[in-house]
Amino acid sequence: MSMDLSRRGLLKGGLTLGCSAAAFPLMSKVTFASAPGDNRLVVIVLRGALDGLAAVGPYTDRNYLSMRPNLATTPDRKGFDLDGRFALHEELGALMPLWQAGELSFVHAVSTPYRDKRSHFDGQDALESGTEAESGGMTPSKDGWLNRALSLLPGAQSSTAVAVGRDNMLLLDGANPALNWSPDSDIQLSPQALQLFRMISERDPLFAAAAREATEIDAALGMDGSAAKKVDAKSLAALSAEMLRGESRIAAFSLGGWDTHRRQEGAIRKPMNQLAEAILELKTGLGPVWEKTAVMCITEFGRTARENGSEGTDHGTGGLMIYAGGSLSKAAVFGQWPGLRSSDLFEDRDLMPTDDLRRHAAWTLRTLFGMDRARLERDVFPGITMGQDARIFA
Repeated sequence: MSMDLSRRGLLKGGLTLGCSAAAFPLMSKVTFASAPGDNRLVVIVLRGALDGLAAVGPYTDRNYLSMRPNLATTPDRKGFDLDGRFALHEELGALMPLWQAGELSFVHAVSTPYRDKRSHFDGQDALESGTEAESGGMTPSKDGWLNRALSLLPGAQSSTAVAVGRDNMLLLDGANPALNWSPDSDIQLSPQALQLFRMISERDPLFAAAAREATEIDAALGMDGSAAKKVDAKSLAALSAEMLRGESRIAAFSLGGWDTHRRQEGAIRKPMNQLAEAILELKTGLGPVWEKTAVMCITEFGRTARENGSEGTDHGTGGLMIYAGGSLSKAAVFGQWPGLRSSDLFEDRDLMPTDDLRRHAAWTLRTLFGMDRARLERDVFPGITMGQDARIFA
């Protein structure tokens, strides 16, 4: 007789042990199977729409300063020169050593097919599903492009991906199993209850391995089952690095705070600082594995080219991708810059997108994991044409 090892089955069987059902760590397989090769990928979703024109300011575009008298990022005002054309915002300045080492790059003027409505919810769904649903091109997808990509990993035997944090991530939802883990899981287990949990789990050899792995993860993170761990950018990155130092190959988490309609100069500093902190924590935590790692930061859309009357920016279109990691080919600002003249803007308000964000995500998967190009275009990002590789990676 088979045993239901699902979370629902455990709870129906009475194995609640006083813990919160919503926080129970074994939400899916806690098995990190090996995948071919040693490359790693971390996807960070920047929720709220990062202002790419602030993060990487096109200070040599003569329209930039006139459009942003208070918010422009330049080498002599709130920024660090990158390449003689673009400047990195000072709150991301801690990443300059990565730029100097060839481990930081950007892709400007990118977007998903999502247009016009500029809704965070729809924009994030389009970003994470990887389909053209929100532009009317096809039926909305109920799974995420990163989950669909897992089926293309040759030789993968079970879950190789982990979504870290409290947020539900459509990015990793789907038929392929992936672990969900939050550093602040409220697992209120007394030492006696934890011992009982281990005793019961040991009765079944299939469940025993998963139970041991769950408690080992807690131990590795300094969690004793009776105290929650604070969720912040650094802890999300630390947990991701912990998983990726083992047999796991893909991790994803999200960082919020990017919706800067008012007083952006002050509002954007905290999320930028947290992003820089997360990337540096990944580099530290991964150690030698960093050399084979790519960190890809994506956001649902960009923000308006002109600052508004509240010294902020509103929902836009063309945005920015941020890459970091030892697997990059060089430090560069990639992408076809469209310019900021009124005639160059999308609907006379937004940075014009000149490339599809999904195309770069597809090349990232192909380069790191050898995924089949035809299946990436057909199954993972239906409808895209990958075109020529921008050679972001070595």
